[in-house]
Amino acid sequence: MFTTRPELTGDFGMVAGTHWLASATGMSVLERGGNAFDAAVAAGFVLQVAEPHLNGPGGEVPILLWSEAEQKAHVVCGQGVAPAAATIERFRELGLDVVPGTGLLAATVPGAFGGWMLLLERWGTWRLADVLAPAIHYAEHGVPVLERVSATIAAVEGMFTADWPTSAATWLPGGRVPEPGSRLANPVLAATYRRIVAEAEAASGTREGQLAAARRAWYEGFVAEAIAEFSATTAWRDSSGEVHGGLLTGDDLAGWSATTEEPVSFGYRGHTVCKTGPWGQGPVFLQQLALLDGVDLDAMGYLSADYVHTVTEAAKLAFADREAWYGDADVPLADLLDPAYNAGRRALIGPRASLDLLPGSPGGREPRLPVFPGTDVPAPEGVGEPTVGADSAGRGSAGPDAGGHDSAGLERTLPDGQVRGDTCHVDVVDRWGNMVSATPSGGWLQSSPTVPALGFCLGTRAQMFWLQEGLPSSLRPGARPRTTLSPSFAFRDGRPWLAFGTPGGDQQDQWSVNFFLALVHGGLNLQEAIDAPMFHSEHFPSSFFPRGSRPGVLHVEERLDPGVVAELRRRGHEVEVQGPWSLGRLSAVARDGGFLKAAANPRGAQGYAVGR
Repeated sequence: MFTTRPELTGDFGMVAGTHWLASATGMSVLERGGNAFDAAVAAGFVLQVAEPHLNGPGGEVPILLWSEAEQKAHVVCGQGVAPAAATIERFRELGLDVVPGTGLLAATVPGAFGGWMLLLERWGTWRLADVLAPAIHYAEHGVPVLERVSATIAAVEGMFTADWPTSAATWLPGGRVPEPGSRLANPVLAATYRRIVAEAEAASGTREGQLAAARRAWYEGFVAEAIAEFSATTAWRDSSGEVHGGLLTGDDLAGWSATTEEPVSFGYRGHTVCKTGPWGQGPVFLQQLALLDGVDLDAMGYLSADYVHTVTEAAKLAFADREAWYGDADVPLADLLDPAYNAGRRALIGPRASLDLLPGSPGGREPRLPVFPGTDVPAPEGVGEPTVGADSAGRGSAGPDAGGHDSAGLERTLPDGQVRGDTCHVDVVDRWGNMVSATPSGGWLQSSPTVPALGFCLGTRAQMFWLQEGLPSSLRPGARPRTTLSPSFAFRDGRPWLAFGTPGGDQQDQWSVNFFLALVHGGLNLQEAIDAPMFHSEHFPSSFFPRGSRPGVLHVEERLDPGVVAELRRRGHEVEVQGPWSLGRLSAVARDGGFLKAAANPRGAQGYAVGR
């Protein structure tokens, strides 16, 4: 089949990701003797500068990795937690029934720095100054402005000028929106990272000592002090339409650290897929596999109407369980992946599209769905696409809505000047066999006012909490939001095989599943599977402000066979045909048949894979 570029094959190293500068940076690390973990960290920090509308230093990063030395897969959790003052009662006192999608109230502890440092310290070999050097260079001297960066800044220019002057000072150089292709620098961010390196080197002469000192500078030192002061002493208009200060304190930052944990896994047709725990949406990928394990997708034919219908209906069931059961809580994951449970759930997949949200009862437990604010019904029933520019009470919304994602997984500029953000991704495999899949996000330039002393803004991941008691994803101090960030790792025949992932919010564990199934059932190679026509459902509640859903809606790229589209509509799917190259932003690296392989997404003319 036609591919937009070749599947890369070699034996030295491969890097694939959502921006060419990050991929090239990672490869340069491999060329200079660094391993996959060093390369991923260097690339991750470059993504903060090259794609500031999709991630930033104030965001978060979950990471899946394979250590060849340990012969083991690990999860690194770089997802920060809700502040101690972030209670449901506090938000209700402010007259809020959902967490705003922008501003200071939605900030959690910025976990990306800690996550990257933990990866570097435990599995990497390079020093702090070396991995930060490329990001410092690009922040100081500037990067070429992507068309989407320019469009994002243009959409929020008025709001920056009127309400967020610290952001205007950072992102409107000379008082103007930077033109596509122009050079955009962030000298304050460069100075922040230079100071971290200087303090770390002054504190210790060893690699490990310097990394520990860098973490102290971020979570207890000058970075934490600047964040705490900004949160406590300033207030800004957010997507509720009101002006609010922040809740994040120095104690919140000092009390948090990145952690490692065992991945959750599921075996499917000779493959084993590893994901984060259900504090993120990752296991919903595994639930889809558990449902499809009893279905003959091969007999249906890849991308036939039967195939797309069945995969979509399985996704609806799995994501319904996400809504009822997932969060930073005691989640009955063993029951959710149990064969008997999934046999019963599989029987719910009928010949027509379901328009209901149907969570199951794992282990006999009764499901409880979130209730949409201002109603007495679960979020997906009758809500439809939320009205952009109004909050749940119908008040006008000022400023950008940095939560949510468009159908293409790219940030979307909306007619009323709001902007919905997105995410980044990077995958690495080195010549020793180490592998990394990382999905950094949050801290978008449009999500929160820039902290002027640091050159970056805080994240808004707390918008994924529900302001409703008794749910696994209810807002609680010290809890992780149920993030959509979902890197993936897979074994084939018991051997490390594939690191992959995509931006896209709620679509991440649909597009990634579709990609994986294209490899397993479609017989495609990495690039063919990424280039293949993509689809996803918007049936279930969005994880982002203002938390709406679109029951029965199915997005497909127009390259999907028109006869398949017609049959899907006949079966009751509300099919919305998107542009031919509009859905998904996947990248992947693999160890396959004695070679290393890589592929990246052509959509958006931004992703890139490199290797030899």
